[in-house]
Amino acid sequence: MQPTIYDVAKAAGVAASTVSRTFNKPGRVNEATRQRVLAAAAGLGYQHSPQNRALPGGRHRTIAMVLSDITNPHFFELIRGAEQRARTSDVTLVIVNAEESQRVEESQVRDLSPTVDGFVLAASRLSDDDLVALAERHRVVLLNRELTGLTSVALAVGAGCQQILEHLASLGHQSFTYCAGPPGSWMGAVRWAALSGGAEEHGLTAHRVGPYTPNVANGGVAADGALRTGATAIVAHNDLLAFGIIRRLTRRGVRVPDDVSVVGFDDIFAADFVHPSLTTLGGPGAHAGRLAVELLIDQFAGRTAPEPEQLRLPTELVLRESSGPAPTRPR
Repeated sequence: MQPTIYDVAKAAGVAASTVSRTFNKPGRVNEATRQRVLAAAAGLGYQHSPQNRALPGGRHRTIAMVLSDITNPHFFELIRGAEQRARTSDVTLVIVNAEESQRVEESQVRDLSPTVDGFVLAASRLSDDDLVALAERHRVVLLNRELTGLTSVALAVGAGCQQILEHLASLGHQSFTYCAGPPGSWMGAVRWAALSGGAEEHGLTAHRVGPYTPNVANGGVAADGALRTGATAIVAHNDLLAFGIIRRLTRRGVRVPDDVSVVGFDDIFAADFVHPSLTTLGGPGAHAGRLAVELLIDQFAGRTAPEPEQLRLPTELVLRESSGPAPTRPR
């Protein structure tokens, strides 16, 4: 953890405001005090930056929202809701891209720790142990991830996957293939557990292929892998992967949904505009973003519940053109 001006103030035996003036308005600090502060800062390895200036009480009125992949449109609604809630409380929201990398996420969190009041971690790729350790040092709210002992906001994935299974079974499908996303995705693991665990109850056989990077470009190889299983329905890790799957199936002469049905996750804005339009499981993204920021602000204000809250929001399967009755004859 990087030292703050409060660490320097304690080491130098002065007030934090004196440390701030030493670096920002040195003319207002006597030379002996200035030298003592500089020596303490050097001993602690304190790196001064204009961003290190906190408000009285150690508050910066700034929070960081770390996203696993900022290019994924799924996060747009989360960001919109988070920004709205932060603005109403006069809090600055910093958006950070972790690039689907645990190493990058660790680095971003470490660098921002001295300058923000807390973190909203959306679809974090950090390990459970790393998250627990981080929460011991900083205020943290998880978004699209759950961990015992930490405050979180997530969609009710289990119930949503039941909707997908019921939908496919009602259409006469007997098997489906799940095209998995990143190995470190908590949400992906929960989705597969719910889909595979509930398949037999609905008369379905579950297959799994992957993992794949969850974008349009990787939909082609995911489609090829899914076709080898012989399943009549494909459930993709997210909508972007589903778009790429549909494009590849079309190029191979496989009709969607006449030959194979395709279902995605997230219900991003483009799901209604691709051809065929995508059946997908969505949820209240903006509301989730607002709640995550609100829970973090409550921590600042001391309004936290006796136990960490784990909020689960309802999901909705949006039926569109990409899912249909199972084919009467094998492909």
